[in-house]
Amino acid sequence: MNILFLTIVKIDSVSDRGIYTDLLRKFRDEGHNVFAVSPAERRYKKPTSLINDDGVKSLKVKTLNFQKTNLIEKGIGTILVEYQFKRAIKKYLNNIKFDLVLYSTPPITFTNVVKFIKKKDSAKSYLLLKDIFPQNAADLGMIKPKGLLFSFFKKKEKEIYSVSDYIGCMSPANKAYLQKQNPEISSDKIEICPNSIEIANVQPNKNNTFIREKFEIPTDERTVFIYGGNLGKPQGIDFLIEILKSNNHKSDRFFVIAGSGTEYFKIEQAFKTNQFSNAKLIPNLPKNEYDQLVQTSDVGLIFLDPRFTIPNYPSRLLSYLEYKMPIIAATDAVSDIGQIAEKNQYGFFAHNGDLQQFNQQMEKFISDKSQISTMGENGYQFLTENYTVDKSYQIIMHHFEKKQ
Repeated sequence: MNILFLTIVKIDSVSDRGIYTDLLRKFRDEGHNVFAVSPAERRYKKPTSLINDDGVKSLKVKTLNFQKTNLIEKGIGTILVEYQFKRAIKKYLNNIKFDLVLYSTPPITFTNVVKFIKKKDSAKSYLLLKDIFPQNAADLGMIKPKGLLFSFFKKKEKEIYSVSDYIGCMSPANKAYLQKQNPEISSDKIEICPNSIEIANVQPNKNNTFIREKFEIPTDERTVFIYGGNLGKPQGIDFLIEILKSNNHKSDRFFVIAGSGTEYFKIEQAFKTNQFSNAKLIPNLPKNEYDQLVQTSDVGLIFLDPRFTIPNYPSRLLSYLEYKMPIIAATDAVSDIGQIAEKNQYGFFAHNGDLQQFNQQMEKFISDKSQISTMGENGYQFLTENYTVDKSYQIIMHHFEKKQ
């Protein structure tokens, strides 16, 4: 098939590891012709271009900035992106007849692009639902829940669901929420298609002293807890700072915080103010270095703001499981990432904001370190059975193979 993939995530190379690039390579390796459309943000000062990227045709479209920019530019950029993508597709890919158009949220403003491809080529459309906007922004107080902006984007959200032939949700709770809030969507087109990766054939090295020394992480018997990824408002970073404060000077544990985002400065200030003796803050790292850092850690941490009323499912879970690490998920009450971890015995759940509960879950790993390896193996097994690109590919292709 000819497959068109739309995303506002920057794709440097399809060879890079990530939930989207891994899936694109899977489609490529199965013999499909894959075309990926992604932004070339204006900060890079590059024109729109079409290149052959390791067997995938990559159309990089000049857009406004989406990442690490002010809300005004991000908002305008999100509204303009469907026009910019559609114009670029018409110019560079108009002679291709697509069979399937894949796209993810964010954003919810791809409707006209998808409609254009469906009408032109009679293509099927598949939405990979990665967030539920604008409700997530309203939960965090970023927009008013009954304001004009919310109403505008709510209309856009309904449109993207309507134009989608199939919608893949990240988890059971994510699917149930979508069905409850949008009863007009036929249940036949909603299914679970979770975040997934191509598993690297790498054995984690917990005793890699070179990496630990490079990042000034203790090489003794302390239990190392790592949080890696986006440090933004969705993560409820204030709770992470509370955890660091309450555990400061405890010599049997160590915290590694690695990432970037809008709240990075807040954590950086907390480190300066509190002089944490058992924690290390590391700015955003290249993927290969981050993976090495994760491999040398013991327990992975996941945070979600407690105000969320939508069930999120952070993809950073996958790298933890891949390197045989158990997790502690400190989230809102509606996400099922912690419950799934506990049910399958690869981690524990705590409510984001409940410091006593979180510290109790953490003590379980510190007092009985055998749980780290046991639950880490459980998580890796769960990953191989549920969260691989092979599984995602089968879920998506099932809709086409059954008609042949």
